[in-house]
Amino acid sequence: MKLFGNHIKANKNNKDMVNEIDKEPILEKAVMPPSEPVDNSGEKYTCKSCGAETPLTEIKRMMYVCPNCGKHDKISARRRIMSVADPGTFRKIKNNIPFRNPLDYPDYSEKIAGLKSKTGLDEGVLSGVCEIEGYKTVVAVMASEFLMGSMGIAVGEMITSAFEIAEKMDLPIIIFTASGGARMQEGILSLMQMAKTSAAAKRFSENGGLYISVLTHPTTGGVSASFATLADVTLAEPGALIGFAGPRVIEQTIGQKLPEGFQRAEYLEEHGFVDGIVQRTEMRDTLAQLLRLHEKRRKSWQR
Repeated sequence: MKLFGNHIKANKNNKDMVNEIDKEPILEKAVMPPSEPVDNSGEKYTCKSCGAETPLTEIKRMMYVCPNCGKHDKISARRRIMSVADPGTFRKIKNNIPFRNPLDYPDYSEKIAGLKSKTGLDEGVLSGVCEIEGYKTVVAVMASEFLMGSMGIAVGEMITSAFEIAEKMDLPIIIFTASGGARMQEGILSLMQMAKTSAAAKRFSENGGLYISVLTHPTTGGVSASFATLADVTLAEPGALIGFAGPRVIEQTIGQKLPEGFQRAEYLEEHGFVDGIVQRTEMRDTLAQLLRLHEKRRKSWQR
């Protein structure tokens, strides 16, 4: 069994590398959602945290951040891409990964087929190449709307592929994580993706690549214990739950009450596990600034 798959070997001395990539069937135009029509119905959005009501048009403009308490609600992978990428620059990575049900889990194939139809996604990750304020980068977004962004064989391969393509194109990579952890329907093979994605991140780092991880709510289980926390720069959204096991499981295991705010982004920043907490409305500017600060390392990041 090939645990790490077929790896792309990058030739750092090949000046035509990026042009060759564009000729290969790796990238395609992503089908992004059309601009949403103006809502004249007066529909309201109710915050799950404080209960405040906000006009739906306003909460969409704020990218589902409550203007009253600052609660960051979940957003789709497509909306996440639209919030950071320069308009018209996103090209989706082609991932022709066959569906597998290694445990013959009942109704699993039907569930995945239904989610593909409902979300329009290939699996629990949307990845591609885009520009952020003119800086070219690979971006991968875990989709909480697709089986809670759980990591199985396909998701592990898509994350690994994103690292490999970033290395071959000599680009930085930004990964937005949102996951409940390993996918139980695939048993031990889902846990093996922790090693696979971690190896991809290490190889990318050893070859001088810049990796930025953005932890969103929730980032838990095998994702938090692997590639999500191996970045050069680790950011998080306010209030995000980040950790391996849930607080209740930990308390039952150690027989002690956990500190206030344990496993939340603010607690992890205070204890050095997160480099910074960034509001969703400021994420695009922050990512652009990080890419700008590192531009001297990789001239190909710019158009």
